[in-house]
Amino acid sequence: MGKPVNLNRYRKEKARAEKKARADQNAVAFGRSKAEKQVVQLQKDKQNRDLDNHELDE
Repeated sequence: MGKPVNLNRYRKEKARAEKKARADQNAVAFGRSKAEKQVVQLQKDKQNRDLDNHELDE
């Protein structure tokens, strides 16, 4: 005889796998890594600083 299978465990593992697959698809479609987000934010900050430094004082 084979070993009994826990159907709840199987159901939960299947749901986790589907959720992970959906998350991976969304990450490819919409996501950026944390490092990419930080680089963009640093670039924006530098542009704002440079722009502020070029303002004329009256």
